Amino acid sequence: MNLEQLRGFVEVARLGHFTRASEHLHLAQPSLSRQISTLERELGAELFHRARGHIALTAAGETLLPRAQRMLAEADAIKDEMGELAGLRRGRVRLGAPPTLCISLVAEAISVFHSSHPGVDLHLTESGSRRLVDQLAVGAVDIALITESDGPPPSGFSLTRMPLLAEELVVISAATEPPVSTMPAMSLAHLATLPLIALDETYELRATTDAAFRSEGLVPTHVLEGAEMDAVLRFVERGVGVAVVPAMVLLDRPALRSVRLTHPMMTRTVSLAHRADVTPAVAVAAIREVIVATAAEVARRDPAITSLL
Repeated sequence: MNLEQLRGFVEVARLGHFTRASEHLHLAQPSLSRQISTLERELGAELFHRARGHIALTAAGETLLPRAQRMLAEADAIKDEMGELAGLRRGRVRLGAPPTLCISLVAEAISVFHSSHPGVDLHLTESGSRRLVDQLAVGAVDIALITESDGPPPSGFSLTRMPLLAEELVVISAATEPPVSTMPAMSLAHLATLPLIALDETYELRATTDAAFRSEGLVPTHVLEGAEMDAVLRFVERGVGVAVVPAMVLLDRPALRSVRLTHPMMTRTVSLAHRADVTPAVAVAAIREVIVATAAEVARRDPAITSLL
């Protein structure tokens, strides 16, 4: 028994005529008759009373008809659902990213992806890179952007990593505030003399900055500590102090200015990761392509960001 036989049977039962059913199915009448005869042999029962000019269901045909209709409806539903997934009219993506990327690269990529595929459900997990690796391990996220300042975060499973960007850490100030707005570059020693707004200690970026100061034997002048990224940017915009942030954070923020750090230069790598033993679903693969394209575009707009693709 196959779907073609059931479809032919349902059409003959609906129209009560082999010729009209074969025309509706775009099938030669002898072929349709053979399908029905084969189905009857496989089932061991006649499905139609055949009389000149009249076709009627037998008891066996009446029993089969609703079941055949349900089977065909289910098959059509499966085909439609797979077609929707293939065409990205439906689906789900669970994306993870650090806060510093959620307000920059991720925001741009999600905007592009949602415009093209509004029917795909997007779930965003905002966390540090080490936590996101743990989320990938247990299947809580499908794909994640991770940052690597001091080497890749540890993992007890195989990750597929695609390095996207090498991003400098820069010093930001309000657009109208000296000295950052007037300097071509700044040393870490100079930065230590300025009122510095420091991120919360849960940020890997904070650990990287603190380690750089220690390695140079410097003690920064903190005017405020423990802020989240959004708050840091707002405090800087209002002239409370300066801050060290990834270059990408400055995208579309005209109220802020940045200067590149030298002596030493600090960088981080932004990579796209997923489990090596899990084949990404169609929607996941699609958003990966969007993120890759968005990262390449971002790198073209800022000399402090280098594409690794």
